Amino acid sequence: MGVFFLVLSIFLVLLSLLPFVPNQHWVFRVPEFLSLQLLFLHMTAIVGLGIFTEVNTLFWVVFLLQLALIIYHFYLFFRYTRFYKKRGQDISDLKGVKIISANIYQFNKEFERFNKFIRKEDPDIFLTIESNSDWEKAMRVHEEDYPHTKKITLENTYGMHLYSKIPFEEITVHYFVADDVPSIEVHFKNENDEDFAVFFVHPPPPSPTEEANSKERDGDLLCVAKKVKEFDKPTLVIGDFNTVAWSNISKLFRKNSGLIDGRHGRGILASFHAKYWFFRAPLDLVFHSPNMFLKELNVKENVGSDHFPICCILCIDRSDDSQKDEVEEISGNENEETEEIIQEGKEEESEKR
Repeated sequence: MGVFFLVLSIFLVLLSLLPFVPNQHWVFRVPEFLSLQLLFLHMTAIVGLGIFTEVNTLFWVVFLLQLALIIYHFYLFFRYTRFYKKRGQDISDLKGVKIISANIYQFNKEFERFNKFIRKEDPDIFLTIESNSDWEKAMRVHEEDYPHTKKITLENTYGMHLYSKIPFEEITVHYFVADDVPSIEVHFKNENDEDFAVFFVHPPPPSPTEEANSKERDGDLLCVAKKVKEFDKPTLVIGDFNTVAWSNISKLFRKNSGLIDGRHGRGILASFHAKYWFFRAPLDLVFHSPNMFLKELNVKENVGSDHFPICCILCIDRSDDSQKDEVEEISGNENEETEEIIQEGKEEESEKR
């Protein structure tokens, strides 16, 4: 039993150290998705190590490395707990704009289940990700309630369909790193005639079954971040980021965009995988500018997909600067790294699509 816990601990240590390697191959990036699971397994393994394993030099090396990684993971997740104080005024009485982003999984055929979900939730704006021609036909029933639409119908799992009760002031479809991977930039005005922008994203994931590396994902997200930084209005970025909130690319995204992670102080809010609870991770992310306040952010019910929909209600107050200290500054080295990542993303050619 002692040998088992020693081998398990060594394996977990190696797996936890992989994301520290600055390599974009999926082998190094996928363990970031498993940080929650790794924390649980580390805590289990270190107890078994202490009880069953013979105390020697190897024991202490593995034990101390594992303990350090447990502390690191607790530090990593602290911002996503209720103990982390959210800043900003009380906005409970303000009416916000309700937005839902749902990766519906292209091969999911439970169309009516999703349509009932939208009718029940009644958002002001909703986006479907991975929606193809079958989904486009199924969602036409919403067009009377949502007269403002943008349909990007693709069969490669990167389709997007946007439905809104609020008129578009301006809308642009971007293809930052590949001509078959869109993101949508939309500008609106709320009922108080306040301008705001929303970016909807879905970059390709690094995995053994999809992209061999994260170059396209990283380049796409950083292009969005740099574009958002140019806006002089409250801005929200939402969608399936195909990364977790605490990953290296998420940190670089925050610094380049000047946006705040909406999960801070609200919880992990894992949105994937809907069918396998132990492998869940927060892949559907929300970032917002300091003068935008989230009245609500939560994960909604299963609609037959491998993702749960994510929903936020946003309010705007340009006069409240209480969230400004949440914005992280970017260094010169990080600027250079950003440009390199973007260039690599544009040069990468997918072998899977």
